[in-house]
Amino acid sequence: MTRWWGALIALAGAVILAIVATTPPGPAAADAPATAFSATRAMADVRVIGRAPHPTGSAGDAQVRDYLISRLKSMEMEVATATGTMSPPAKKRLDGWRGAVEPAPPLTNIVAILPGHDRAQPAVLLMAHHDSVWGSPAAADDGAGVASVLETIRAIRAGGQPRRDVMVLFTDGEELGLEGAKSFFAGDPRRGHVGVIVNLETRGGGGRATMFETGSDNGAMMDLFGRAVRRPVSTSLSVFIYKKLPNSTDLTVAKQSGYPGFNFAFIGRSGLYHSPLATPDALDQGALQDMGRQTLDLTLALADAPALPGRAADRTFFDAYGLVFISYPAALGWVFLAIGAVGYGAAAWRRATVGEVAKGAAMLLALILVAMAGLYIVNGISGAWGKVNYYDRLAAIPRLQVQALLVCLAAFLMIRHWLPSRVGSIAGAAVPLLVLGAIMQAVAPTASYPFVVPVMLGGAALAIDRFAGRGVGIATTIVAAMLGVGYMMGLGFFLMQAVGPGMPMAAAIPLAISAVLLLPLMPEPRRALMVVAALLAVATGIALWVLLDPVAPSVAVYSDTKK
Repeated sequence: MTRWWGALIALAGAVILAIVATTPPGPAAADAPATAFSATRAMADVRVIGRAPHPTGSAGDAQVRDYLISRLKSMEMEVATATGTMSPPAKKRLDGWRGAVEPAPPLTNIVAILPGHDRAQPAVLLMAHHDSVWGSPAAADDGAGVASVLETIRAIRAGGQPRRDVMVLFTDGEELGLEGAKSFFAGDPRRGHVGVIVNLETRGGGGRATMFETGSDNGAMMDLFGRAVRRPVSTSLSVFIYKKLPNSTDLTVAKQSGYPGFNFAFIGRSGLYHSPLATPDALDQGALQDMGRQTLDLTLALADAPALPGRAADRTFFDAYGLVFISYPAALGWVFLAIGAVGYGAAAWRRATVGEVAKGAAMLLALILVAMAGLYIVNGISGAWGKVNYYDRLAAIPRLQVQALLVCLAAFLMIRHWLPSRVGSIAGAAVPLLVLGAIMQAVAPTASYPFVVPVMLGGAALAIDRFAGRGVGIATTIVAAMLGVGYMMGLGFFLMQAVGPGMPMAAAIPLAISAVLLLPLMPEPRRALMVVAALLAVATGIALWVLLDPVAPSVAVYSDTKK
C-alpha cells in the first residue's frame, strides 16, 4: 500500500510548509505607509537603545531613559516617570553584577498616555522593559520590545486618534526580578486605568514572534486576536505549557493582579540571550517586523473596540504555518478524535487482524521510547549530563536541532524496517495517538490539538483511500501527510528552541505523529540498519563537537565561563 513517490511529494510539501511557518517576514522599508509598522524605522530606536549595556542604576540606563522620554514626548504623549524602591533580592543580584556592595539605585518607570476619544474607557497598555542585564547591549531583550512599542504608537497616531487611551509602560529592573512591574501594579495610581495589556519580550535575537501567553478565560480575547492579527503566530499549547514553567515576565505580575493580557516574544538565535554580542547589527530585523506588525494589529483592534473582550471559556487555537489562525471551542476536539477513530476503524474493517493492529500499536510505542532514549543519550554525550553553562547550551541549539533530527530519522527508519506495510499495522500505529489524544482532551483540552487534528486527518485520509478509489485516495493521503508533517516539523523546531538543550525528548511526539501520517506512503527502507548507524554516527559526532568546543563567546558575562 506504500507509494514512495507520494511520500516524496508529501515530504517536499511538508518541508516547504515548515520553512514558511518558521521564517519571519522581511523588514518593511523606511518608506512603508505611515500607518504600517516598519522594522527599518524601528531600528533607529534599537540602535540608540542597544548601543551599550544599560542595567538599572547605570549611566547608560539614564541615557536610554532620557531618550525614551524625548521620543514619547515627540509623539505628543503625556509622559511621566515614577520611582520605586528595589527589593533586597534585586539589590543582591545587582551587587553581584557590580562586584561590590553599593547603595541601591531607585527604580524608574516611564509611563506615557496617547489620549483617545473616550478617555473614560479602560486603556490598552503596551509594556516592555528599558533596563538590560549586566554586560549586554540588549538590542533584543528588550530593545526590540521597546522599539516595537514606539513604532506602534507612531503608526497609531498616523491613522488618527483611537477610541480609547493607549498607555505605554517602560519598566525598570525587569532583569533584577520584575521590580518595575511590581512597583507599578502594587501602587501606581494609573494602574486603575489599565483594561488590557500587550507585553513584549525576547529570549534571543531572531525567529518568528509568538504570542505565547494569555490570561485565563481567554475565549473572547482570542476571537479578537484571530480577527485582528495578520499572519499570527500563537498556539493554545504554548499558553498551556508556559503556565507549567517557572519562567516569568512583567506580564506575570500583571496577571497576578487580575489584568488580562497578551505576551509576545521571539526566541530564535538563542545564543544572543543576555549576550554581550546582542548588538543592533545582530538583531534579526525580520523578527522585529514580525513582533511589531502583530503588536500593531492587535493594539489597533483593542484600542478601537467599543468594549474590551470579557471573560469567556478558553478556546483551542493554533496558527497553521503562520498563515491562517484556527480557533474552536475546546470540546470540539472530541469530534475530531471521533472522526479519526472512525476513519482508521473503517479503513481496517475486515482487512486487518487483531495481531496486525497490535503490532502497529506496539511499533509506534517502540518508536516513541527508542526516540526518547536516543535523544536523551546523544544529548547527554553533548554535555547535558554534567555541569552546563545555560547560555552556552542556548548557543548550541542550532547544532542540537540537527542532532535531534538525525536521531529521530534513525529511530523512524529502525522501526519502519520491522513494521509491515499493511492497513492493519498502519491503523494500529494510530491507536496510541488516539489514546494520548483522548487523555489530553480530557485533562488539557486546549493542548490536545497536536494529537486530535492529525489523527483526524490521517483517519479520514485512510478511509477515503479505501472507499473513494485509488486516485482520490492517494491524493488525500498525500495532502494529509503534507499538512500534518509540515506542522509537526515546525512544532519540533520550536520545541527544540524552547526546551531542546535540556528536554530534547519532547521531539519524540512530533516524530510519532509524523510517522503515523507517513506510514501509508513510506516504503520499507532498504539497508535500513546501515542508514540508521550512519545517522547515529553523525549525530554523535555533532554531540562531541558541542561537548568539546570552547564556551561560546556569546555567553552572558556574569555566567560561569568554564566548561
